[in-house]
Amino acid sequence: MAKDFEKETVMQGDTIGEIRIAGDVVANIAGIAATEVEGVASTVGNITNELMCRVGIRTLSKAIKVQMNERTCRVSIALIMKYGYHIPSTCKKVQDRVKTSIENMTGLTVSDVEIRVEGIDMAGQA
Repeated sequence: MAKDFEKETVMQGDTIGEIRIAGDVVANIAGIAATEVEGVASTVGNITNELMCRVGIRTLSKAIKVQMNERTCRVSIALIMKYGYHIPSTCKKVQDRVKTSIENMTGLTVSDVEIRVEGIDMAGQA
C-alpha cells in the first residue's frame, strides 16, 4: 500500500539500524531539482528554487506529491514553464533531473515522475 506525501519510508540499514526518509524530504529534493532545469520558472504557487530553500518544505504540498512504498517512490510535480521553451523536451529534462537527484540522495528507486504544466511565465516578453 502506498504511503502519502507526509509519511516516511523505512530502509533497513546494513548493521546498525534502520533509515527513515520522510516524504517531505523527497518532495524537497524533487522541487529543487525541477527548478534547476533551464526553462522552468517555478513550481505551482510561484515557489522558486531560492525561495524553497528559505521557507522550507511545507509549502510544496500543492506543487509536489510523493507516494512512497518500501524502497520506491512516485513523484508528481506541477510546474510553471518559461515562455519560449519546448515543453516536451524541458519536461523530459525535469523528469531525468528529479529521478537522478532522488535516487542519488536517498537510495530510493523512482518509478514515475509525472509533470503537469499549469502555466507559462511571460515575464520579459514584449
